Amino acid sequence: MANMDRNRIVMIVVGSIVIVAIVAVAIAIPVSRNNRESTSTLEHAQDLMTETPLVDGHNDLPWQIKNRVNNQLENDTSNLNSDLKGKFAVSHTDIPRLKTGKVGAQFWAAYTSCNSQYKDTIRHTIDQIDVIKRMCDKYDAFEFVDSSEGIRDAFKRGKIGGLIGVEGGHSMDSHMAVLRALYALGTRYMTITHSCNTPWSDNWLMDELPESEREFNGLTNFGRDIIKEMNRLGMIIDLSHVSVDVMKQVLELSEAPVMFSHTSAFTLCNHYRNVNDEVLAIVKDKQGVVMVNFYTKYINCPPSLIPGTNDSYANLTQVADHLDHIKKICGEDCVGMGSDYDGVNTVPEGLEDVSKFPDLIVELLNRGWTDDQIKKLLGENILRVFKGVEDTRDKLSQRLPDESSMPRDSGGEVNNTCRTYVHNPPGREQ
Repeated sequence: MANMDRNRIVMIVVGSIVIVAIVAVAIAIPVSRNNRESTSTLEHAQDLMTETPLVDGHNDLPWQIKNRVNNQLENDTSNLNSDLKGKFAVSHTDIPRLKTGKVGAQFWAAYTSCNSQYKDTIRHTIDQIDVIKRMCDKYDAFEFVDSSEGIRDAFKRGKIGGLIGVEGGHSMDSHMAVLRALYALGTRYMTITHSCNTPWSDNWLMDELPESEREFNGLTNFGRDIIKEMNRLGMIIDLSHVSVDVMKQVLELSEAPVMFSHTSAFTLCNHYRNVNDEVLAIVKDKQGVVMVNFYTKYINCPPSLIPGTNDSYANLTQVADHLDHIKKICGEDCVGMGSDYDGVNTVPEGLEDVSKFPDLIVELLNRGWTDDQIKKLLGENILRVFKGVEDTRDKLSQRLPDESSMPRDSGGEVNNTCRTYVHNPPGREQ
């Protein structure tokens, strides 16, 4: 009897072990499969990023360098070959993280604050252009480029193409000769305004006001001349930061495709820095590109605010939602990425810095984006726009440079005591 009990106990124990083993295997197989699939999707994303350059439309690292170390590249604090986390209060970018993120080319923002307008904005802008070019010369990982073909060539050589985008029309100080000089120094896009009006264009803050209180309701005649001159030069027109009226007027006027270097979808986040569906439809017709901004305030706000959060929080899936929306309304040929890294204080969970780009591509692949759509997002769309701007420049090669001058009775030019004038039109005293 005792032997039978012992045998029964042994059989129960053995049976239990077998059941536990079967359950463990049943759990482990799908987990293992999911891990393999996850790893496989990441590898696939990285492969696509090896074939097509990821061109980020906007990064403010040069402003961080100016703000923290006064553009001193030899300062140990600004060594881009090291991890800058902990050295800068805001730090989203350095060379190791750019390589991990498989960034192929970067439009570096040459930014100066609106406070410099009518004062020393040209000096600050030249400072930023200078530090971008010196940065590209100093580090072997970078190669300064100023053309669409240059981006592709640098990518083939394993370099991160570095380009200049001037952020804010105030940087040209309302002077055509300065605009041409900025182009000659390598600037390949200019944002028409920052978050302040120039004497010739409204910025996005005007959309918060009644029409009767807006300064220009779009572009002035001189502003229109600037758009035409940018077309002639081959400088990409960037419509981030401008009012809806300016967006529409430029899209109607420009002979070349335009870009939004760092702007998200208004329908998902009702912030006036974002672009609405009406404008997106026009951008589609005009074959432009909208490069989604990662700033939490432009991603997580009503009507898509995550319950229990505020606009200092957002996540990677919401950024993917904005990309999906722009692709849906504007088309797969319209969408790009303009992170605004190092220009903002809060970025989405899952997109903490430039190293996280592959994770966003994984999310899009999991949503059903095709390889061709991913490649367009990564760089083919902005490269097509860039080439279209260059083609327009070549078509307009016989057009003479614009010699018009900023009217002295517009915006902050009125009674501007910081100006000196050599030529005075009839009716004006020296």
